[in-house]
Amino acid sequence: MRTALLQSSGRPGSTVENLRVLDEAAGRAAAGGAGLLVTSELFLTGYAIGDDIGRLAEPADGDAAGAVAKTATRHGLAVAYGYPERAGESVFNSVQLISADGARLANYRKTHLFGCFEHDHFVPGEQPVVQAELNGLTVGLMICYDVEFPENVRAHALAGTDLLLVPTAQMHPFQFVAESVVPVRAFENQMYVAYVNRVGREGEFEFVGLSVLAGPDGTARARAGRAEELVLADADPAFLAASREANPYLKDRRPGLYGSLA
Repeated sequence: MRTALLQSSGRPGSTVENLRVLDEAAGRAAAGGAGLLVTSELFLTGYAIGDDIGRLAEPADGDAAGAVAKTATRHGLAVAYGYPERAGESVFNSVQLISADGARLANYRKTHLFGCFEHDHFVPGEQPVVQAELNGLTVGLMICYDVEFPENVRAHALAGTDLLLVPTAQMHPFQFVAESVVPVRAFENQMYVAYVNRVGREGEFEFVGLSVLAGPDGTARARAGRAEELVLADADPAFLAASREANPYLKDRRPGLYGSLA
């Protein structure tokens, strides 16, 4: 499945403008043959927008979700987008996957919050593995800091995730995560990982870009630079199957020795 990574911070503070940016990118992604478009973390609202996070947060089935569904059907591709999700009095840092026919396939709430900013504005999610079937692949959802915990990604591997989508807001000086950690996660867990970052300065943060689609062989199938960019690459089920057959990591595990990890 050709996957498009939208490396962009959009227009922080304006959901309307970010929906426009998303629609334009979806058109370019579809023209390039993509079946899936993935955005950065909190793309619909912006990340460093302070208390506006709560003001702009919407339910998973809110107006913004409806607008994304229209974009997906108009361009004929699935969309995974980051947004602040309101559920009663709680606000979650979430990513939602919408199919090409506009159906809501899966919604994930970030389980590992990073830094004071996120702890001040969000409640952590409690479901570590969220998946959906899309174009013959089992797609998993995760957000930014979550991927830095090997237990998280291994749980997805054991649950059969083929392509892990990770909207992110990776900031300076932690660019080694995009450059090194993410390809290693893909290799050690035998999956594709689409890690899609924000870019540029936003409030007190400087986002480093470097979005990547990493393959199960640990290589970058597509790599963005440090500017706003749309990159495309394929998550190939046949290559994934061959890689899993050749790589013994998951088969050679000895879970009985790992009790202390829990």
